[in-house]
Amino acid sequence: MRGAAVCLSVLLCFFISGMLVHATDTPKEDSDALFERKCSVCHKIDRPKSQRKTQEEWKNTVIRMKNIHRAPITDEETKVIVDYLSSAYPRYMRVPYTGG
Repeated sequence: MRGAAVCLSVLLCFFISGMLVHATDTPKEDSDALFERKCSVCHKIDRPKSQRKTQEEWKNTVIRMKNIHRAPITDEETKVIVDYLSSAYPRYMRVPYTGG
């Protein structure tokens, strides 16, 4: 009886871990690709790439595009796009110290 319970527990663990792996198996779209796909619907992609903004400014821009200009972006996509833009096109870029 104890052997059957152990066997059932092990099988249950494999089943649950398999479900978790399968649930996370779907690759999320790359943030750069998501940005280009969503934002190029309304304008050329060079437009936002030529700007440098803080994270708050990018957030305001993307939310404005979503709410006022009706860009087809979900709330989750908004966060991903804002995070991408603020790291790829920040207002202040770090310049490495060269020791001079």
